[in-house]
Amino acid sequence: MNAVASAVTSAQAVSAGSAAGVADGVGELLAAVRSGSVKVVPGLLAGLDQAQRRACLPGLKEQRREIRGEWSNPANARAAALLVAGAGCHAGPAGAATWIGGRDFVGRGGTLPGELAVVVEAQPVEWQVEVATRLAGRAVPGGSWSLHPLIEAVVRRTGCAVPQSESFVRQWVDSRIIGATGPRRTLADVLRADAFTPVLMPRVFELDDVGWLLSWRLSPRPGDVFAEAVAELASSGVLERGEVLDRCLARLLRGGRPADQRLFADVLRALAPAPGEFAARARDLVALLDGLSAIAGYAQEVLAGLDEAGLVEPELLGEASAVVLFRAEKKLVRAQLGWLDKAARRSPERAGAVVLAASGAFAHPDAGVQERALNVVARHLKAAGSAVLPELLFTAEGLNPVHHPRAGELFGAPVGGDEKDTGWNELLPPVPGPPPLGAPIASAAEVAEELSALLAAGEPEVAAFERVLDGLVRHACEHRAALVEALEPVLRVHAWNGVGRWQDCAPQDVLYVATAVAGRTPPHRLWDFLGGKGRSPLRGETMTLHGRVLAARLEEAAWQVTANRPPCLLATPTDATGALDAAVLVERLAGYAAAGVTPGQADLCAALLRVGPADADVLRAAEAVSIPTGRWVAQWLRGGGLPAQPSERVVFAPGRGARTGRYYAERWWEDLRRVAVAQPGIGEGPEGPGGERLASEFRALLESTEPTVERVRAQRQWFWMPTAHWAAMLPWHREELAARWLDWFARAADCDERGAGSMLPVLAEAGGAAGLALHLVLGYGLGARHAEDRTAAVDALLVLAARGDLDGGLLGRELGALAECGAVKPARLAAALGLAAGTGAYATVWSVLGAALPALLAGDQSARGLGDLVALAADCARRTRVRGPIAEVTAVAAKGGSRRLVKEARALRDVLGA
Repeated sequence: MNAVASAVTSAQAVSAGSAAGVADGVGELLAAVRSGSVKVVPGLLAGLDQAQRRACLPGLKEQRREIRGEWSNPANARAAALLVAGAGCHAGPAGAATWIGGRDFVGRGGTLPGELAVVVEAQPVEWQVEVATRLAGRAVPGGSWSLHPLIEAVVRRTGCAVPQSESFVRQWVDSRIIGATGPRRTLADVLRADAFTPVLMPRVFELDDVGWLLSWRLSPRPGDVFAEAVAELASSGVLERGEVLDRCLARLLRGGRPADQRLFADVLRALAPAPGEFAARARDLVALLDGLSAIAGYAQEVLAGLDEAGLVEPELLGEASAVVLFRAEKKLVRAQLGWLDKAARRSPERAGAVVLAASGAFAHPDAGVQERALNVVARHLKAAGSAVLPELLFTAEGLNPVHHPRAGELFGAPVGGDEKDTGWNELLPPVPGPPPLGAPIASAAEVAEELSALLAAGEPEVAAFERVLDGLVRHACEHRAALVEALEPVLRVHAWNGVGRWQDCAPQDVLYVATAVAGRTPPHRLWDFLGGKGRSPLRGETMTLHGRVLAARLEEAAWQVTANRPPCLLATPTDATGALDAAVLVERLAGYAAAGVTPGQADLCAALLRVGPADADVLRAAEAVSIPTGRWVAQWLRGGGLPAQPSERVVFAPGRGARTGRYYAERWWEDLRRVAVAQPGIGEGPEGPGGERLASEFRALLESTEPTVERVRAQRQWFWMPTAHWAAMLPWHREELAARWLDWFARAADCDERGAGSMLPVLAEAGGAAGLALHLVLGYGLGARHAEDRTAAVDALLVLAARGDLDGGLLGRELGALAECGAVKPARLAAALGLAAGTGAYATVWSVLGAALPALLAGDQSARGLGDLVALAADCARRTRVRGPIAEVTAVAAKGGSRRLVKEARALRDVLGA
């Protein structure tokens, strides 16, 4: 027995010693990781067996949770040690790859710790290959350590297959482009010496969004930019030239971002394919004619050369023409017509195909292009023979009426309809009606659902915001417990952090009201009771006037849902423009009176600025409301609400305050003038109910707009542009809004800024007068730099015309003034008004151009696009049978020469004088 006991005791002692050894090794590694001593980690790992390494994992995972969200230098050093230790402690390659690629190590700065490569190299080859393969397939978040050096080292060391995943290819490209700095070989030499190049370079042609990086020239030396490097590699045999050419064309045919397209077009040019190489791929070049303008022009030039050399079949000319002649770019169309003309001159037997192909340009929107096409047809019609006449007569119906007589002479039959018909039916869009807001949200669950959708939306609509705000207030009064329960999942995902110091109050800040309903944040009124100490969580330091109005509404709503709990909000609009029906407002007031609740000041002010006209029955109902607010509302409605503010042109000059004529505000950074208007503020205009009882935030919306350089500078410092929510605060005062937002619209024209034009259709669909200010901002929109802003302006123009609110003469005169001061360019006006005319609104466009032409022609007659404007005016006048000479047009038409402007002025003179 003593021997047995002794043996047991000895075994227990050995076991305890072994456990103590394991514990010491684990503890030492965990302590080194906690201190961020990454350099000692590989040595400590080497002294641990698999059991000890496995025992370290729980502690490492706990430390990883501790550093999550910490970005200090000690935390970053600890993260590097954790990365290395975790990689060595995972016996399985899947777990190791997941650990190394973990998001907790993203954005820690610096480079990948070199100790990680030491730990990975100590593992079995199969383990290394599996880890490298898995890491190569993982997307690399921006700002993370690049894993490419680690993967590349494993591939080179083990000789395994080169990974071809998108992530690895991108990292390989980055390492060769960004890593190639300082004294070094050219990019072509670097890639030529890299064994990965033949495998990975073909995959580069499949990547998206690489144009910005690969277009970067590393030095002036030849071969030190991607396109030239690829061409050198293809010529030296490192890359198979035919495959590179095919992949380049395939990438261009696939389309994508303009920067990517330009990059691979540069590669194609650098390859400089021989005519035979291009001829074998002629169909691909024809397909490129439908791509970006620059790429289509290059393909067109190559195809024309191949056709001249006789290297492509003749039918290809017709296929190419069918693509190009329907493009809007006049340069491409003119070049195509020139190619057709040369082809028919070289080979008269092709004249039939040429004239039929050229007739495809008869439908081009530009009358000058149509004339050029008609010239090509006339030049080769005799050689083409009479067989082509039926088809030419059919396509000639698409010609501008100015070309109908000549086409009829050429083709031997009348072209176009009855020229004696003097009727014209203007085509305008149907008058849009504002969509109703709909019934209030029926349940607390629906409130939570619509709130979640609003918070997820980038730019929530007016209706979505107003419905959610009203739903929060209604259900906080009627079913508070159910509402709090329904909001809990939403508030768990969307935490309320307040409006940032440099932010404006936005519709998404309705979350503040939701958190107040749930009792997670005190409403703003508590700050008032604390003596005004501390800033409201809804008010940043750079808040706009409209942001202050929204903040006032949200602060008051958050207070009301926790205090007097009103049955609803007075200011909730009845349609999506923000307008509020007067009968609905009075009905809500009656509900307040029945509940014994006093309306909030901000809610009432917002409702008064939104309410529309009231009839006699509504006025009587308002006067019958028993609470004092009812009498104010009745007085407001009886007086017609806020009076319309008169727009007045003013002249601004530093140190002078004259108030006559036009206003040209000089921009302080360059010599350029603007046309603007001035309006008095609330209480400064005609007698009416006025705004003296409105809260200060609401009065500020309609402060005076006397323009000064200081005011324009202050507006340029704002980071925000007008939104539909701003317009919904004054849905019956679009003229006043246009006057106060004029600078944003002007910057779209003379500062080439983007985005303000999207508000023009909103103003066109709003209520109120359409006076000088609205027509002036519309003029700036029609002359905006960016096409999407001009398109929005055309939409607004057509809406105003359909509603009978457009004064074409006023808009035309303002456009003339804007062009005179340099704020608007004729070429942009021609593009915008041509788009409007293309919808069938020729009479509307003429009403504008007829008033604009005198000022436009009295100015710089060399301005680009002026001839296009006159040609458009002639087309509109011809279609609508307008008569009556314009002196400035007659004067230009009397000049000698064959300039485009003079030719088009003569055409317009003939139309007006016929």
